[in-house]
Amino acid sequence: MGYASGVDEVAVAIADPVRRHILTMLRDEPLSAGDIAQRFTISRPAVSRHLRVLRESGLVRDELVGRQRIYRLDPGPLAPLRDWLTGLSTVDRWERHLDALETEVYRTRRERRSRGPAEHRREHTA
Repeated sequence: MGYASGVDEVAVAIADPVRRHILTMLRDEPLSAGDIAQRFTISRPAVSRHLRVLRESGLVRDELVGRQRIYRLDPGPLAPLRDWLTGLSTVDRWERHLDALETEVYRTRRERRSRGPAEHRREHTA
């Protein structure tokens, strides 16, 4: 599975609110398919289809324990999507620019203070 297809599959999987709710439930503890289905008003087959999408995207792992299928969250496939989303954020870039501007302002003020008021006045009248 390539980068784009993996990110796309995860994005599609988390696009649905039912699947996001399932992931939130599995964050706290592994659950059987039946336990998951009981928490929704939709049909068991519908929940099963949601679990299949989550499983195929790699976001959940399942294990057969006796007659129950137990689902566990696997947050690993979220990392590439999280990294991509973080890359869209310009906050870090702007913070660096503003920090550089602040440094330059302080440097300029310090230089002006060290030259003294007479030299500063000549600089603006010339």
